[in-house]
Amino acid sequence: MSSTYSRRFFLAALMASAATSACANAPETSLKPMLRPAPKGPNGDVRPQGRPRQATGEELIAEAGLSGKVGFVVADARTGQIREAVNADLSLPPASVMKALTGLYALDVLGPSHTFRTRLLATGPVAGGIVQGDLVLAGGGDPTLDTDALAALAAALKAAGVTGVTGAFRVWDGALPRLDRIDGSQPEHVGYNPALSGLNLNFNRVHFEWRRTGGSYRVTMDARSETLRPDVSMAKMVIADRDIPVYTYRNGGAFDSWSVARGALGNGGARWLPVRKPALYAGDVFRTVALGQGITLPSPVLATREPGGRQLAAHASPPVTEIVRDMLKFSTNLTAEVLGLAATARRTGRMPATLRASASEMRRWAAAKYALTDATLVDHSGLGDASRLSATAMTEVLMRARPTGIGPLMRKIQMRGPDRKVIKGHPVKVRAKTGTLNFVSALAGYATAADGTPLVFTIFAADTRARAAIAKSDRESPPGARRYNRNAKALQQKLLQRWGAVYGS
Repeated sequence: MSSTYSRRFFLAALMASAATSACANAPETSLKPMLRPAPKGPNGDVRPQGRPRQATGEELIAEAGLSGKVGFVVADARTGQIREAVNADLSLPPASVMKALTGLYALDVLGPSHTFRTRLLATGPVAGGIVQGDLVLAGGGDPTLDTDALAALAAALKAAGVTGVTGAFRVWDGALPRLDRIDGSQPEHVGYNPALSGLNLNFNRVHFEWRRTGGSYRVTMDARSETLRPDVSMAKMVIADRDIPVYTYRNGGAFDSWSVARGALGNGGARWLPVRKPALYAGDVFRTVALGQGITLPSPVLATREPGGRQLAAHASPPVTEIVRDMLKFSTNLTAEVLGLAATARRTGRMPATLRASASEMRRWAAAKYALTDATLVDHSGLGDASRLSATAMTEVLMRARPTGIGPLMRKIQMRGPDRKVIKGHPVKVRAKTGTLNFVSALAGYATAADGTPLVFTIFAADTRARAAIAKSDRESPPGARRYNRNAKALQQKLLQRWGAVYGS
């Protein structure tokens, strides 16, 4: 089974719970102010003679009834001429639209063909199948490494004739900084807020499953993939006799210690939990899959410095272009943060100490490369709600970045009717990045009108007061957030369909 297929299977499971290098110089085309309004029709709208009246952007916003603020810009992608804008310079949280900027950053700084390598190193010779020294699993920052890739490494180690070690089994994660979570304001147990390091596995998530058996529960913690389900020992779960909180986490030293409320379990279920010790997680899983190949290893320990030694086997990630495409489709936070951290380390020649520091470097890069202004960036994924961008700023970036080929890497957005069903054969074609937080909804990318006119756009909507009022215990699914997101997406659809009809030349 190919690593690409396995990775995409895993990404799709998580969703259920060809670019060129960037131009050396910024393109000359950038956003231009709106032209004077064209003569209006009898009902006050701007449209060619005989075309049915389209509700204005302001009318659509009012009709949506969203609390908070909405800002948008749409421009002709060939000329940069702004065709319509509302609250264009209002700075709002971009949510996962940030990943489009991170994708551009990685493609430019790391390069489209860059790959991340995970290596197995021996600190001594191999004699009689035994490494005379330590075996080291050395991470290279691969955000896509999964259990199947570790199994392939174990098979390669067996093919090299290794059956054991005299020394330690070490794991090294120093290719990137070790950070225990992306955003400290998130609930402890959400799988989209894992730890980060230079050695990551399965997007640093462990699969927790429970089944009622009589008066008790059978609990498993595993590192499942398309083909394998190795049990995990470094993440432990205890069922506690309580109703709330549903989950608690404790640092167990060499393991992640979780508890779950018995009253919340019902008859059975499953969810992904974040891993807080990713290098030890990867080592734990590798030890298990290696045993399946007849290779006996001791429990993994963290390497304190960059290892040397002879390479016995290696695994290369897909190229950055493919990683970015999957990130923009599946919106994996870990992928965005790892790409951003790796790009900052490459660009500056030093390791960023925090996500905020790395995001600030990305902002400086974007200011020089794409004329980004008035932006506050706190991470690379958009999970942190303190980031701020205006619709003008994001549209300017996308306008200037169009020659890089970022558009084809974005997800296709289907046009939908009021019943939210796909309108088959709709003439407006859209590729864009979505962004969703509680009481925040965003969409930015490229559209093609019915007559082929290319457009570039950004739509931001946020009720920051409602978001700030959410108790931490309610942040996974607070009251009103789902309705807000549904209404915001309906507004996005109406705006896109309006623009496709009105601004096609």
